[in-house]
Amino acid sequence: MCQFFSCISDGKGNIKYFDAQQRKLMKDENLRAADGSRYDSSLQDSHSGIAGFYGMDCDKVNKYEYNPLTRRFVIDQTNTTDDQGKINRLCRKLDFATIVPELIIKPIFHPFEQKKRKWVNQTDIDLLKKWDSVQDSVWDSVWASVWASVRDSVRASVQASVCDSVRDSVGASVWASVCDSVGDSVGDSVWDSVCDSVGDSVGDSVWASVCDSVGASVWASVQAYVSSFFDLPKWKRIKHRKGENPFQSCIGLWHRGIVPSFDGKAWRLHGYKGKVLKVIPKDEL
Repeated sequence: MCQFFSCISDGKGNIKYFDAQQRKLMKDENLRAADGSRYDSSLQDSHSGIAGFYGMDCDKVNKYEYNPLTRRFVIDQTNTTDDQGKINRLCRKLDFATIVPELIIKPIFHPFEQKKRKWVNQTDIDLLKKWDSVQDSVWDSVWASVWASVRDSVRASVQASVCDSVRDSVGASVWASVCDSVGDSVGDSVWDSVCDSVGDSVGDSVWASVCDSVGASVWASVQAYVSSFFDLPKWKRIKHRKGENPFQSCIGLWHRGIVPSFDGKAWRLHGYKGKVLKVIPKDEL
């Protein structure tokens, strides 16, 4: 499966890809490719799909991938004159608002490295109270909302009822790209730091009973942070004001250098390098 963002070139620095407007056109079942033939929209953002749409031979084009969050450029295949330098520069200049309007391009923030928090204040506790009221909804809501939104501007056909077909969708590709970028950059590190910190503080016997709960709560925080990379008017399966991110409380903590974890009975607020700054029993929150 090709990753977001995929593009091809003719070896002369001429880049081809799909933008949001073109993807909307792909909802038309009668869409025709450049040669007049009926276009197989299930190919979506694959290199072969892009080549077919533009009437180019897939075996005679260069295939590239670019991650706008990490700015990582990947050479998938070179089939003609090498023009990677020019295509890389073009990718860096692209306005991704024209490609995935819902996607917010911004640096990935690591809460345990860029803000050395050593204590918490009332603002942190107030944000935790808000997060406590919505964190159980983050898994269903973030995925369902991002998927429902990007399918219209990014997907060519809707096959959301089957998980396997979701993996092959461009909507899933955009989502996976953001999740992987955040996970690789900060997610694993945050999870390890928090779990090590809680494990050290509660002992092996207690840790064995709470590790699943703590781990799940940390990944819920990561998912909430992932949601900050999408600008959506409405998030599914949770009540909130239109245009507001219902998980902003956790995002706010993240940017303040704090990640919350929950063991089923108490919340912990973790600061620099995952150190536990404060423990708050749920019934006292």
